[in-house]
Amino acid sequence: MHVPVLFTQVSAALAVRPGGSYIDCTLGGGGHALAILEGSGPRGRLLGLARDPDALTAAQRRLEGHADRIRLIQTSFAELGSVARQAQFTGVDGILFDLGLSSLQLADPERGFSIQHAGPLDMRFDPSQELDAAEIVNHWPEGDIADLIFRFGEEPRSRAIARAIIRRRPLRNTAELASTVAGAVHTRGRVHPATRTFQALRIAVNDELEMVREALPQALNLLRPEGRLVVISFHSLEDRIVKNFMREHQQLQQLKVLSKKPLTATDEEIEANPRSRSAKLRAAARTQLPYSANHQRR
Repeated sequence: MHVPVLFTQVSAALAVRPGGSYIDCTLGGGGHALAILEGSGPRGRLLGLARDPDALTAAQRRLEGHADRIRLIQTSFAELGSVARQAQFTGVDGILFDLGLSSLQLADPERGFSIQHAGPLDMRFDPSQELDAAEIVNHWPEGDIADLIFRFGEEPRSRAIARAIIRRRPLRNTAELASTVAGAVHTRGRVHPATRTFQALRIAVNDELEMVREALPQALNLLRPEGRLVVISFHSLEDRIVKNFMREHQQLQQLKVLSKKPLTATDEEIEANPRSRSAKLRAAARTQLPYSANHQRR
């Protein structure tokens, strides 16, 4: 069974206790959720969210031994506040976000996330939504594509890549997109030259950064005093949002940041799972001060 990224660090950061209530906002394959349920048993509770119906199904199978203590819901974590209140998960002991792409999604070429295998230009976490990568790649203006790749992929060759995409389209699959980007970038190395472009498209398709911005204040409002907020990010854009949020609310005395620097994977974990190399974990504890739902982010 796949072991999720930063498995040991997440359990320690959440400080899981028997009888506690927890929310996993990004179920994935259910690995972190299972650890939370085992650590909080026999009366602990877990609310699990997933945008991806396949991830929800996989988590249900993995967690079936704890069915009486879990609520699993297909939804975006941008809806965290309302979903948690309806499920009676308020004043919880811990909330986890494991952001970005799951191993299950990456392993399935038909989802369109993989650079290594040909698949449809999809990249949707929720297959029911309309916007997919094919719409952006084959129909958006060159300038908009270049701006997207630069903004979300932090790719300095974004304009050359956008020009190459326009010249070659219509692009039919991820293999054609990857080769088009590689031809425009003209670089070689350990990381595939299309990695940043694929990241940018995935973020845009799923509106990932805005959803993180929306979800973090809702998570803060659901924590009990001393409850833990734990977030794993995989690139600088996500990590910057999380770091700034925790820093701002520490200044407001609503959170206490638990580590000045993010926790990262050990050499042993990176060797076993290269994807963990870019993972950063930030954690904070809720203070005794009540959080005002009317607080406006500066």
